[in-house]
Amino acid sequence: MKKDIKNQRFLRSLRNSKEFQRENFRWIVVIAALVIQLCLGAIYSWSVFVNPLKNSYGYTTTQTQIIFSVALATFALVMIFAGRWQDKAGPRKVAIVGGILLGLGYMLARFTNGSFYGIIATIGIIGGAGIGFGYVCPIAACVKWFPDKRGLITGLAVAGFGAGAWLFAQLAGSLIESTGLLATFMTLGTIFMIAIVASSFFLVNPPDGWVPEGFKIETKKGAKSAKKNDISWQDMIKTKQFWLLWLMFTFGASAGLMVIGNLKPFGVYAGLSAAIAGSAVGILALFNGAGRITWGFVSDKIGRTRSMLIMFLLQGAMMLILMNMGSTGLLLAIASAWVGFNFGGNFALFPSTTADFFGTKNLGINYGLVFTSYGIAGILGPILGGKVFDVTGSYLYAFVPSGILCIIAAGLAFITKKPEAA
Repeated sequence: MKKDIKNQRFLRSLRNSKEFQRENFRWIVVIAALVIQLCLGAIYSWSVFVNPLKNSYGYTTTQTQIIFSVALATFALVMIFAGRWQDKAGPRKVAIVGGILLGLGYMLARFTNGSFYGIIATIGIIGGAGIGFGYVCPIAACVKWFPDKRGLITGLAVAGFGAGAWLFAQLAGSLIESTGLLATFMTLGTIFMIAIVASSFFLVNPPDGWVPEGFKIETKKGAKSAKKNDISWQDMIKTKQFWLLWLMFTFGASAGLMVIGNLKPFGVYAGLSAAIAGSAVGILALFNGAGRITWGFVSDKIGRTRSMLIMFLLQGAMMLILMNMGSTGLLLAIASAWVGFNFGGNFALFPSTTADFFGTKNLGINYGLVFTSYGIAGILGPILGGKVFDVTGSYLYAFVPSGILCIIAAGLAFITKKPEAA
């Protein structure tokens, strides 16, 4: 594997510094990772844009969700290529490309005059590709800098993506009221490009063989045999476990993404003010971030598939009663927190389960393939919710089937077992 010469020079200069000796630099990497993930997570605030697009440009609910779905599908597909590229080139270059694309997508949307196809091309495809390039880099870099705190740091990095929706939902809502929708796209794009590109310069891998002071890599008697459990992607997709994980991720993420894409208009439909309905988006985002850390911690204690079983049952129950949770701001807040908390758990449980089942050697490409289910969920969930509302005038016939799919996912989790050792 080729070395990134500039990164190595940068690290060598730090190696002799007091800050590097104190190992403070790796915390700078964490801060940079959080900034990047916060910006990437802004896509989860999409429901803030739904009513402005409908009111100002005559969009149907379905059209608003198509844009959201295209962004998510592009994100999932591009992540496969981005993961392989960052393994070769390092995280900095790939993250910079992601920041440029995400920022450019939103900035170009300013000049679409609200065109449906224009916003699909800019925010949906260009912006979605930017998220795909940027998403894997902070996680990969942080894991390498923190072999002593891998679970905690990974959870924090992924939580940043979930929490970004809360921050940018508030900002976008305020900007839309004061400057208008298209100008808001330009402002957000500028913020994304500057923040991600600037943070990416601190996103570098540690020198080969580097470990924190006092940390020792434990070797186990079964280390050699454990290598046999590193399964290639070609062999992985032939296993029933891969397809069970893929279906569970699709079903569980579809429910969460349906709510994320339609939450604010659902609240308004249920009779709440736009301000109260909009605040529910922020609540969902905060609990989305909390769920990523909490479910990851819980799964270390009780097991991955058992955690999935409980998580999917909880999510399914809420989806079945969600239509009755929009009558007051308090009930909608509870529902938003519940859905966000369990939705966030997917992003802690599925990468760790992929590593448990198929090994860590090929985790980048293996999880990238599992993550394609998220792209399908991004199409299925939001568009189904929007289309059902356009046709029936109600979200009932979207929420209930999603709840049933979550319960089916719980059943799949119950029967899913780790592949036998090769």
